[in-house]
Amino acid sequence: MRDEVKARCESMIVNRDTLQKVFGWGTGILWVTGACMFAMKGKTAEAERLKQCRDMIKEKTGIFSGFRGNAKSLITATLALGHNPEGTLENGLTVYKMLKQKMWDSSYLPMVAMSIARLAAKERYEEIVEKTKLIYDLIKKEHPFLTSAEDSSFCALLALSEKSAEELVTEAETCYQYLTKHTGFPKNSVQSLSHVLALCDGLPEEKCEKTKELYEILKARGLKYGTTYELPMLGVLAMKNHDFEALAEELAEVSSWLSKQKGFGFWGSVTTKQRLMFAGMLLQEQEEQNELSETTLIQSAVAIVVAQEAAMLAMMSASTAAAVTAANS
Repeated sequence: MRDEVKARCESMIVNRDTLQKVFGWGTGILWVTGACMFAMKGKTAEAERLKQCRDMIKEKTGIFSGFRGNAKSLITATLALGHNPEGTLENGLTVYKMLKQKMWDSSYLPMVAMSIARLAAKERYEEIVEKTKLIYDLIKKEHPFLTSAEDSSFCALLALSEKSAEELVTEAETCYQYLTKHTGFPKNSVQSLSHVLALCDGLPEEKCEKTKELYEILKARGLKYGTTYELPMLGVLAMKNHDFEALAEELAEVSSWLSKQKGFGFWGSVTTKQRLMFAGMLLQEQEEQNELSETTLIQSAVAIVVAQEAAMLAMMSASTAAAVTAANS
C-alpha cells in the first residue's frame, strides 16, 4: 500500500474513534463516513471542536429538526472541517428552509442543504432550489414509482451543475436505460448511479461502460462490490480513474488492511461490500474547495465534488436501511 494511502487509512481509524466517543450512540457507518471526510482532507478530528459544533446545532435548531436526526454526525463533521462553522450552519439552515418549501422533507435533506451552502454562493440559493424542484418533477415523471425522498436529495446535488435541468435529466435517463439493459443492478440503485454519471463529462454510453468495466474487473478479482447503496461511489471511481487494474489492486490492499481493524472485520458493523466502498473513498484525492469560484461553479470540478457528496448520501441511505431492518427484526 502506498505510504500516503496507508496514512489516510490510519487517520480514518483515529477519526472514527474520536467521532464515536463524541456521539456515543448512532450508526457505525456514519462515524466511518465522517472519519473519511477528515482523512480525505488530511485533517484530524478534534473532540472539543466536534462537541462545539454539535452543541451549536443543538442551540440553533429545534428538538424535532432534521439537523438532529440521522445526519447529525455528518453535519457536525462538515462544520468542524470548515473555517467558519457558525456561518456555514446559518447558511445551511437557510437553504434547508427554502428546500422544505419546495420538496418533501427527509432525513437526507439537511445534509444536502449543507452541501449547497458549502458549494454555492448565496445569490444562487434560490436558483438552485427552483432547479431542484424542476429536476425532481422531471425525474418523477419518468419514474413515478422509483422516485422517492432519497432522490429529491440527489436532485438538489444535480441542481448545482451548470447543465440545464432538461440536459441533466435526459443524460441521467439515457444512463439509466443503458445500465438497466446491460447490467443486473437493482433499478433503484441504477437510478442513483445514473444521477452521479449525469454530472460527469463524457458520452452516457461510454460512462456506463466504464462503470460496468470497473465492476467486472473487481468481480474477476474476487472483490464483490455492492450493487445497492454503494453504486454511486463506483461511478465516482470509474470517472476519476483510468487504470482499472491498478485501482482494483489498491482497493484490494485497502480493503484487506481495513478488515484487520476493529469494526471492519467479520463481526464488525461495516459489511464487506461497504468496506470496499470506503476503500474507494479513501483512495480519492479530495478536491481543494478554494479552487471553486465563489460565483460560478466550474462544471468539471464540481461534478466530482458533487458526485462524492452523492456517495456520502448513499452511505446515509445504507445507514437508514440498516436501522429500519434492525427495528423490524
